[in-house]
Amino acid sequence: MIRNPSPPPAGSEAASQIEADLIEQCIASVREALWGLRYGTVALTIHEGRVVQIDVTEKKRLKPHAP
Repeated sequence: MIRNPSPPPAGSEAASQIEADLIEQCIASVREALWGLRYGTVALTIHEGRVVQIDVTEKKRLKPHAP
């Protein structure tokens, strides 16, 4: 059976680097969700202080037909 390695102790330099990497990944994901979005919403779902889900709802605006 393969087990996941134990996380580094909280407050260690390795733990700080892992947190920084996760934050950068989250920011990159939000930036990607916003890229090209003209109308709509981006919602973040947070669990225990961490982003676990990004929902993007895009709205298409239709111009009324001119007479």
